[in-house]
Amino acid sequence: MTAGQGADAGTRVPQPRSGTGTPVPTAPGLRFTVLGPVVVRDGTATLPAGTPQQRALLAELLLRRGRPATADELLAAIWGVDAPTHALATLRTYASRLRKTLGARSAALVSEAGGYALRLGPEDAVDLAEVESLARAAERADEQGDAARAHRLYGEAVELWEGEPLSGVPGPGAERHRDRLAEQLLSLREARLEVALRAGLHTESVSELTALTTAYPLRERLRELLMLALYRCGRQAEALAVYADGRRILIDELGVEPRSELAELHRRILAADEALAPEPQPDREAEAMVEPRQLPAAVSDFTGRRSMVRELGDRLGSAGGSVMAVSALAGIGGVGKTTLAVHVAHAARDHFPEGQLYADLRGESAGPADPAAVLAGFLRALGTPEATIPEGVDERAALYRSLLDRRRVLVLLDNARDAAQVRPLLPGAPSCAALVTSRVRMIDLAGAHLVDLDVMSPEEAIELFAKIVGAERVRAEREAAMDTVAACGFLPLAIRIAAARLAARRTWTVAALARRLSDERRRLDELTAGDLAVKATFELGYGQLNPAQRRTFRLLGLAEGHDISLHAAAALLAEEPDRAEELLESLVDTSLVESAAPGRYRMHDLVRLFARACAERDEQPPVREAALARLLDFHLATAKHVFAMERPGDSTIEHLAATDRPGLDFPHPDAALDWLFTEAESLLTTARLAARGATLRAAVDTLIAAKDLAESGAYALHYERCARAVLAAAREAGDETAEGRAGISLAHSHRMAGRFQDADTEAASVIALPGCAADPVTAGNAHNDRAITSIYLERPVQAEEHLQTALAAFRADGNASGAASALSNLSRLRLGAGRLDSAVSLAEEALETYRGLGATLRLSNARYALGMALTAAASYDRALGELSAALAGFDSNRQQIWQGMTMFRLAELHRARQDPAEAAAHAERALGLLEHVGGEWRRANVLSLLGHALHDSGQDDRAQVCWRNALHLYERAGRPEAAEMRRLVDCDRP
Repeated sequence: MTAGQGADAGTRVPQPRSGTGTPVPTAPGLRFTVLGPVVVRDGTATLPAGTPQQRALLAELLLRRGRPATADELLAAIWGVDAPTHALATLRTYASRLRKTLGARSAALVSEAGGYALRLGPEDAVDLAEVESLARAAERADEQGDAARAHRLYGEAVELWEGEPLSGVPGPGAERHRDRLAEQLLSLREARLEVALRAGLHTESVSELTALTTAYPLRERLRELLMLALYRCGRQAEALAVYADGRRILIDELGVEPRSELAELHRRILAADEALAPEPQPDREAEAMVEPRQLPAAVSDFTGRRSMVRELGDRLGSAGGSVMAVSALAGIGGVGKTTLAVHVAHAARDHFPEGQLYADLRGESAGPADPAAVLAGFLRALGTPEATIPEGVDERAALYRSLLDRRRVLVLLDNARDAAQVRPLLPGAPSCAALVTSRVRMIDLAGAHLVDLDVMSPEEAIELFAKIVGAERVRAEREAAMDTVAACGFLPLAIRIAAARLAARRTWTVAALARRLSDERRRLDELTAGDLAVKATFELGYGQLNPAQRRTFRLLGLAEGHDISLHAAAALLAEEPDRAEELLESLVDTSLVESAAPGRYRMHDLVRLFARACAERDEQPPVREAALARLLDFHLATAKHVFAMERPGDSTIEHLAATDRPGLDFPHPDAALDWLFTEAESLLTTARLAARGATLRAAVDTLIAAKDLAESGAYALHYERCARAVLAAAREAGDETAEGRAGISLAHSHRMAGRFQDADTEAASVIALPGCAADPVTAGNAHNDRAITSIYLERPVQAEEHLQTALAAFRADGNASGAASALSNLSRLRLGAGRLDSAVSLAEEALETYRGLGATLRLSNARYALGMALTAAASYDRALGELSAALAGFDSNRQQIWQGMTMFRLAELHRARQDPAEAAAHAERALGLLEHVGGEWRRANVLSLLGHALHDSGQDDRAQVCWRNALHLYERAGRPEAAEMRRLVDCDRP
């Protein structure tokens, strides 16, 4: 039973399907179900179907599809040889009652051939007929090469099964039909899995195939599909082990060798046959969803650069040869690299019909784009679900190159810092091409075609200026126009900005503009200072702003991150949101700021650098520090609201730094989490930048309030980096309170990453601080955190001591939520000591505490602990309910690590209740969720359990592969579990 299901989950009303997979409105007729309980529905109302024998009559007639059944046939189907003395009269009574049930459709039940027939009208529906219609549509889609659509249709057919067919219906006829329908369901699942592999869904199919192969060990086609899925997941050893297990079972059970198809697949996997790799799918609908079109808009007044356009176009057009085309445009800031690259990319886009990717790498800024973050954006644009994006840059780059293999995609990488930043972002396929812009010549970018872009020629500069200002104005003041473009250093960006200002001011003369630019105090000597040429042009635009706009522009340059929300900008500016929006939109009109999306704003990196320089020049340090403090204040205030919604009853929130602004309120927890994850980059970066002086405490407390980010997987690494920086700042400042709070934040990050010794060391450092016990935030949390790591490190005496200390500290502070957390952990400790009654009661106490507080996320933690204890106590049904509810809670709170761990605990539960197929299926799902988060120890535990589940189901060879992989991870982590795992690996039949 999954989370959210109740006792009546088996009587849900399935939505009718049209046969093409599209839901249709409920028909005015009746709906009959046989793929589960035999039920008759009129709209949403369930009609009485009578006694089990009466339902047996209805089922027999439905499954004859309008053909008549004689009385003898019906008696044999319902009672067999045990028919009662007056069975024929009873049969007629059942038929009479059935007519009453059918009501206005009673005429559908006709007497014929000494028996009965049920002839339904076109407005009536039977779930089995819908299944067969969907299956036919799936077969047609598969024949047309649309594997993805076939997979969806087969899935819709399988979903119409509501449990055991003809559930609760007695008689030989029902038994015969049940066997046939069960085989039909298995065939449908097998067909769905076959097209799933053709659609490239091998990773998603392993779990179900593992369960089915365990349940049907002699069904060789399922074993073939599992071998192929594992091989395509890079798990070749397991794929070979599946064959070895199957061969042994076939010989032991039937005395036969595997069929030739299975043996041939084994041979091809041994040989690493390239033909086994998944083929690209011609699913045009699916491809349309993952064909990115990210190129920025090309400028309509592009001018000159004809030879460059031709050279780069020819180079990109050659993509598809033996080597991938990579062109790198180099030149000083403002020389027009981006404009040229975008123009060329648009001209070449027909050569790359499967998409164009774009990223601004912000190479000129103090915070260039992290290749890992860029890869994450590219993977999302290519259709990769958020939860499956790996954490490390190498893993992301490998997945990125795999997705682009054999596809024709153009990648435009703008404003690169250096070759090291670019290398992970280059596709590997010769059918793709990359165009890179940078200020530096990338001579160390192997295989790149290097292009040095110089300033415009005077003729090209005048042509561009005239296109923007107007040809008549330039002809009338030709000399002044030449002076203007010369003062701009013939830099396209400078010319464009200056011309735009002039075009917007019809009363200005070109000569007036030229005179303004002739003043070197305005231009910062652009000809010798490189980027200063761009700053001179920006200075001209900046000088045209009114005082309020200039202040907005300057302070906006202090904010880090890719973009900023309206409310965050309002806090930075100390303005109300409406006024802040007015100011920001006025800057958008000047092209100094871009509107990334409604309510979000960003600056080009060069503009931000200029804005920051203006702030450093025109604002005193206290003003700049106050602006950053206001931004941090906003993030902290809002993060505290998120924390309070996620952790009601946790007094930690009362001890965090006070804020001047109220922050944002949220109507429900989902909205709060949306904000936290959307603002994660800005929040963490601001906390890192502000970790000094008067804002150090607020920066530290922002980490405490945003600790959900450490458990999410997506931002765990960013959170850890911020925690390290803030901790270093706290130590440098000699602030023990800040050091303690930053220390528990870093310890938490270490623990979630599976680095338990590091977490223990950090927590111990916090406890050793003289002021630890006096700070309510660290007093309980440091000991609670160290207790958890002591449990993981198998130090039960230390764990007990720390938990008792934590419990006392939490209770002294009135922190009911913290005390419940300590109780949950104490339950885990008692469980490890074999004290099951104590483990269950402690977890139940924690659960009731959280439930009384109205907690959501923490409630899932308590249910997780209780589920573990109940599993150990063999209360399997209760354990299943608690763990399923915990899983739903972790899912809604986006806690990927805990989703994976709950799947692991469910696998333990199913193994304990001797259901190895379900245990293996849940372990596979846990493995997928913990692939890139949670650390190697947790992944090793899952592999160990998967091996045991496979061994329990007779799949010894595949179990050995899992155990060997677990052993490798345990040894690398220096874990004691390696000894037991080594024993299992060394045994032929453990």
